[in-house]
Amino acid sequence: MVNETNNNTGGFWGRMKDGLRRSRDRLIQSVDTLLDFQALDEALFEELEALLVQTDMGMLTTERVLERLKERSREQRISNRDELFEALAVILEAELCATEPNRTLTLTGDPSVMLLVGVNGVGKTTSAAKLAHRLKTSGYAPILGAVDTFRAAAIEQLQIWGERVDVDVIAHAPGADPAAVAFDTVKAAVARKNDVVLLDTAGRLHSRKNLMAELEKISRVVGRESPGAPQEVLLVLDATTGQNALRQAQVFGEVVAPTGIILTKLDGTAKGGITFAVEKETGVPVKFVGLGEGMEDLQPFEPAEFSAALLGIERPSH
Repeated sequence: MVNETNNNTGGFWGRMKDGLRRSRDRLIQSVDTLLDFQALDEALFEELEALLVQTDMGMLTTERVLERLKERSREQRISNRDELFEALAVILEAELCATEPNRTLTLTGDPSVMLLVGVNGVGKTTSAAKLAHRLKTSGYAPILGAVDTFRAAAIEQLQIWGERVDVDVIAHAPGADPAAVAFDTVKAAVARKNDVVLLDTAGRLHSRKNLMAELEKISRVVGRESPGAPQEVLLVLDATTGQNALRQAQVFGEVVAPTGIILTKLDGTAKGGITFAVEKETGVPVKFVGLGEGMEDLQPFEPAEFSAALLGIERPSH
């Protein structure tokens, strides 16, 4: 397993803080307004509860977080917003770390095979390319497979990204058998001594039965060519869709067994709390988060940094 180092943590999480402004500003304004007139009381906590639920954090998680915040407020005699948010950030971080989730990539295969799954439009193809770029800069030799043969645009998009990140892309003609593309990608990886295979799968969900059959066939084929594959099934979700992202996670959880989540488009969303809901509801850890379209705009998920960014708290870079 590997936990890649991040050479741009401060910059990325600073931008994450800016990107989560819509999730944060109303929270800060409401708390400041209440504290102008009263101490921390039930009215303030009720307001906080409503605001956290509106970020799509989920009712059960919100209630648990608020109970812990009340206890800490009494114990530490918290009396102002900064102290309150510092305590809340610690509680949110603990919530994300409660089950000690494994957020590192499993890279034990020869080659290691990763399926990227998710509906169309969530940033799956770009995430595959950005992840390939991260792996390459970390010393690995990745190869990309254009397994989404349903859309010609997906093949072309991955090929363009492959050129940008200087990673080979294996592709067939539109309409080809996705499992055949996956097989050829793994076979090429073995021949070219690539140690990581990233497969960009189709995003359609109009038929769960067809999707299940397709993904099962892909898994079976790559497992024959590379024992133990796929080592990772990464579910890509669009954070801006809020509860829809949670429903997608639940649907894919019925079809495949995701090992990790890539949460994209966290910049500019008012639904930053969906990160907590997705992990709690699915039991699958968020391994990467994305902002924007740049090659560096996919980074390992850091619960402490995320919790601080959600509340506008400054944290020193690692």
